[in-house]
Amino acid sequence: MLSNRLKGKVAIVTGIGSGIGRGCALMFAQHGAQVMSCEIDVTTAEEGLQLARQDQLDVSSIHPCDLTNPQDVARLVEATVEKYGGVDILVNAAAFGAFAPIQEMDFEDHWHRTLKGELDVVFLACKAVWPKMIARGGGSIINFASANAHVVLRGSPALAHCAGKGGVLAMTRQLALEGAEHGIRANTISPALVVTGATAPRLQEPGFTEAVLAKSMIQRLGQPEDVAWCATYLASDESTWVTAADFRIDGGATHC
Repeated sequence: MLSNRLKGKVAIVTGIGSGIGRGCALMFAQHGAQVMSCEIDVTTAEEGLQLARQDQLDVSSIHPCDLTNPQDVARLVEATVEKYGGVDILVNAAAFGAFAPIQEMDFEDHWHRTLKGELDVVFLACKAVWPKMIARGGGSIINFASANAHVVLRGSPALAHCAGKGGVLAMTRQLALEGAEHGIRANTISPALVVTGATAPRLQEPGFTEAVLAKSMIQRLGQPEDVAWCATYLASDESTWVTAADFRIDGGATHC
């Protein structure tokens, strides 16, 4: 156990299977939270849970769970309340998208699939936890925008991704406004490229890592733990006067 910063808090962290979701779920539990996660891939979910068990961390998971399905999202939230008594924190880390230049972008397989995987998943989870957080007297919602919500990256055909993450950024500001009267805070984290299972194939492409680092002040790629530390702060009582804010955890990429 690293600390008691999140002791007594119940967190839903989507995406135990890999990357930022796994990093946040494990770190939250290391700081004392009771964590419910989810994953659409059963194999990677079990791998994430095994890591938690090795350190005797209080992490559970619902899997398979399709976060674009309202019934699955409701099942995730109800299972959390049944097991832990409520919800104090929601981290919408899980997402998926498709990348293609506009002349090759298919309306359904690229554009709609990305907006479902980056906007619908945030809306459905926030809507499902909203009454649970009101019942607890408030809570903290942490959504993931992206450096691509602020800047473009040459060589990355990310039109749908930019639209989706820009939408998350705007949506979270509105959530912060609507949540203030209920004690619900909503903030975004905008990471630059983080090494995950999803980004690993792109990093194997010739010249791509160099293009990413050319936009960064700190000359290394991000790791899930870099982002999880910021999420821990936003989930904790250290940030009770922080809402509608965006944290660029990006090695300086959006300012370079």
